[in-house]
Amino acid sequence: MSKRIVIALGGNALGNTPYEQLALVTETAKPIVDLIAQGNEVIIAHGNGPQVGMIQAAFDTAAKTNPKVAPMPLPECTAMSQGYIGYHLQQGMRRTLRASGMPWQVATVVTQVVVDPDDPAFDEPTKPIGAFYDEAAAQQMMRDDPSLRMKEDSGRGWRRVVASPKPVDIAERRSILNLLDSEYIVIACGGGGIPVTLEGHHLKGASAVIDKDFASCLLAKQLDADMLIILTAVEKVAVNFGKENEKWLDDLTVSQAKKYIKEGQFAAGSMLPKVQACVDFASSGAGRTAMITLLEKAKDGIMGKTGTQIHL
Repeated sequence: MSKRIVIALGGNALGNTPYEQLALVTETAKPIVDLIAQGNEVIIAHGNGPQVGMIQAAFDTAAKTNPKVAPMPLPECTAMSQGYIGYHLQQGMRRTLRASGMPWQVATVVTQVVVDPDDPAFDEPTKPIGAFYDEAAAQQMMRDDPSLRMKEDSGRGWRRVVASPKPVDIAERRSILNLLDSEYIVIACGGGGIPVTLEGHHLKGASAVIDKDFASCLLAKQLDADMLIILTAVEKVAVNFGKENEKWLDDLTVSQAKKYIKEGQFAAGSMLPKVQACVDFASSGAGRTAMITLLEKAKDGIMGKTGTQIHL
């Protein structure tokens, strides 16, 4: 039976430069096209942590040496990342679709995601963006710019952290639904969406980066999707990760997942938001299933052969 599936791609899986990304997207497209070939309706969301940080850093550096260049606010940086990542994904998807003799069109929607201006996340930045630095370089950067917040990220180095409020609504959801009804493959909520707050009838950009897993969950719920697939660097979710009693999980009920979350089994900067998003989606309606797996295993995962399935 065909399904409506929201697929969330990690920003780190898209490469560190535009050239690397353009080379990777064709490989990224292949397992997604496999799902479409099975008759599924696919919506693609993606992260932008590395890309949005690099865009803002480039403008900040240029502004320091050229008075004609203005520093670029985070909402605009997210919009830019949505555009160029979407452009690359459209190219990779189209190339793979045509090679398979499939006529579908692909469209990217520059997506605004509404957040609560009183979200406490604005007072406690936690979302890592941009490049990795060693501790000495990070400390020097914070001395040079006291407004900058840097934290160690999952043993991989130090990165800038920014506010990451929870998504409340997707401004362009009707446009996305109209494209789906016209049989488009849609790329939406890139980088978690452009964070905006509602002021009367107007939307105003907010200085933040929304977690793409939470945005993808909201997108899946608002589009009445059957399945949310979060693609990451591991084939399955594990408890006691990296320990002698490490255990990889094929299947998780919502109650089991909540128990593991309470035990602190999942790292805050990596697996925790993925599991939380999956629990939220699986809890939101009968028959809704979420899955976490590797990109290249997506087809096997939807057939129940691998990945971690999360359900009621």
